[in-house]
Amino acid sequence: RLALVAALGGAVTSGWLYLRHQRERQRQSRRLRQLRALRLSQADFELRDTAGRARRKEDFLGSWVLLYFGFTHCPDVCPEELHKLSRALSLLEKEPALPPLQPLFVTVDPQRDDAAALARYLRDFHPRLLGLTGTAEQVSEAAAAFGVYVSAGPPDADGDYVVDHSVLTFLLDPEGIFRDCYGRSRTAEEMARSVREHMEGY
Repeated sequence: RLALVAALGGAVTSGWLYLRHQRERQRQSRRLRQLRALRLSQADFELRDTAGRARRKEDFLGSWVLLYFGFTHCPDVCPEELHKLSRALSLLEKEPALPPLQPLFVTVDPQRDDAAALARYLRDFHPRLLGLTGTAEQVSEAAAAFGVYVSAGPPDADGDYVVDHSVLTFLLDPEGIFRDCYGRSRTAEEMARSVREHMEGY
């Protein structure tokens, strides 16, 4: 009798675990369909890296991507965000079992941020951070595709100006699908933890 009860209990538990697993798979499948349908998942760009090579989103398929829009003359916000991004990358690199992750910096100030300016600026951050620039039209289209607000302020007496822009870092999965975004309130540790969870659940 005890053996029968134990067997029945095991069967019920196994069945419950199976149903829970199936429900979770269905939930993830629905979530993925929703993410694919988002405008952000369709976003693309046509820019050039600091070596002058043409780059599109499809060039980074197969890797996770952290994408940040900013500019090299930014007085404080962009350096803070890029240092945070660099710290998150360093934390994730301590776990070699995790899949590849490519960080990208897209300028919102192509008038001043040519390839040489980007290369100089990005030396102060993570060594794998890749800078992207282009024509004013290309940069504007890339920002609009990701829903990034960009507005250049009036120049001062020296011709200097500040570019107001959305402060967000976007996470794209290996299929180029938008998975998450991180604002100024998220710490490097929180960003790294979130990226890791997305990778593990992929």
